[in-house]
Order: sequence, then C-alpha cells, then structure tokens
Amino acid sequence: MDALRKAFEDWGYENVKTLLASGNVVFETQEADPKSLRAEIEAGIKRVFGMEIRVILRSEKEMRALVKTNPFKGIKTKSDTQLYITFLSTPSKSKLKIPYKSPQGDFKILEVTKGHISSVVDPSLGNGTVAAMSILEKGFESIMTTRNWNTVLKVAKAME
Repeated sequence: MDALRKAFEDWGYENVKTLLASGNVVFETQEADPKSLRAEIEAGIKRVFGMEIRVILRSEKEMRALVKTNPFKGIKTKSDTQLYITFLSTPSKSKLKIPYKSPQGDFKILEVTKGHISSVVDPSLGNGTVAAMSILEKGFESIMTTRNWNTVLKVAKAME
C-alpha cells in the first residue's frame, strides 16, 4: 500500500491515503471528469505495477450520501452476519427480482442503485460470502468491487 500511495503522489494527487491493504485509496484532485480520471489511474497502475486493474471511483459527496442513507438500517444481524456494498462501474440491469433472497436464505440483495448493490450474507444459513459474490458476478453485467460496510464507513471517514 505504501507503493500505491507513493504512485498516486507521484502522479500529482494530493492528500493521498491508502486504507486496509485492499486497494482503497482516498485522494484529492482537480480533475472533474470521472472517466478521464479513471483512465489516467488505470494507465498509471499498468505502467508502474504492470497490472491491468479496473478502477471504480466514488466522490466524497457520493460516499457521504451512501453512509447517510445507510441501506442496512433495520437489518437484524448476528455476530457472523456480513453487510456488503458492491460498487458498480456502470449502472447494471439484472434478471434477479430485487429484493432478492437466495434459496437457502443465506444471501439477500436489499437494493440496487445505479452505483451500488447493498447485500447481506448470513454464513450460518448456507454457503456464505463466496457463493454470494458468485451470484453478484453472474447476475450483474458490470465491473464491480465489493467492500464490507465497516470498510465503507472507514473510507468515508478518511475522506472527511
């Protein structure tokens, strides 16, 4: 993550922070066009690290709005319940009826917006997170990345 932070700084981004060793980067830029910014970062990652990585960006305003709406309020959780936000690169359509519940009841999709999917995994009822991510990948035609709700909250806080 230190190398990733340094790369972002070398590319001219300001107030760069990396979080949780999972590719989360918070930074400031004057670039207003998300498509140009994404292309610039993807090219930089390929050039510096030799990897083709699809980047999904969210502004501070978007993250603040997501945290404020809290798609998980009212959800009863157990100690092993996982709350996930899957960020989409582009709006995606699915044949799944939303809200969706898997046959075992271990995976629920609460909502789908143009930018994210909110879901809940209860491993005690069935297959768990790996099977849930497979459902998302098959059910939605979009480049995506999934983060635990606690990670989303940490990223949003780092943007303040």
